[in-house]
Amino acid sequence: MPTTAPATPHTLMNQISKGRKARPRRVMLYGTHGIGKSTFGAMAEKPIFVPTEDGLADIDCESFPLARSLGEVMAALESLYSGDHDYRTVVIDSLDWLERLIWGEVCADESVENIEKIGYAKGFAFAVDKWRAVLGALDALRSDRGMTVVLIAHAKIEKFENPETVPYDRYSPRLHKLASALVQEWADEVLFATYKVHTIKVDEGFNKAKHNGVSTGERIIRTVERPAHVAKNRLGLPEEIPLDYRVFAALVRGEDPSAAVVTPAPTTDNAGAA
Repeated sequence: MPTTAPATPHTLMNQISKGRKARPRRVMLYGTHGIGKSTFGAMAEKPIFVPTEDGLADIDCESFPLARSLGEVMAALESLYSGDHDYRTVVIDSLDWLERLIWGEVCADESVENIEKIGYAKGFAFAVDKWRAVLGALDALRSDRGMTVVLIAHAKIEKFENPETVPYDRYSPRLHKLASALVQEWADEVLFATYKVHTIKVDEGFNKAKHNGVSTGERIIRTVERPAHVAKNRLGLPEEIPLDYRVFAALVRGEDPSAAVVTPAPTTDNAGAA
């Protein structure tokens, strides 16, 4: 195997690049049950789903057979890497069910029935190695096949121990904390899907009042972390955008998102797709 000559200061100066690089995005979208996360993925450019839960029956999309093991997930990703196709987006739906498959393989490796039976929480550390293999395969699809990656996850409410304040509850992806931290760091965007809520002041008499939350039913994405939820983006996106992949994609391209939405987007996932 030929070796590459070591870089010299002169050659490195010639390799300096400038400006933002247009690359397929690595998107993690999580949110409450049934809000439209799978529909978001189905609206991406030429998507193919790798389903780990049975919930795509009411979504108009193309998908691999339901994956019942981590090996089947990896086989689907390998077929996308080496096969002849024109898919532009791979959607894993969902990460929390993928995590169950990963735990199942860890348990098989260690000959235990439950991952918590592996002492000193080592089972979850072993699972992180398998997560890295999945993310590595997705990175290969992104870099070598030019595919966007969309990862769907459900939400949970966790107690966040903020050293600067008292602990408080917030929404986060429904994953073990080690896996969640790894995937969030890997992703370019971590987006939280939720309903837009307004507060109204209600007069209770005797100079007393309370504030009630009222939902408009509008489905939105939060792109920036706030005390109530985990989120991030590397593009300077607006803090709040509609739950519509076309809007997100237009913003990624630096275009006017209002021009991207020509027809109303479907908004209903079935019970399993969430």
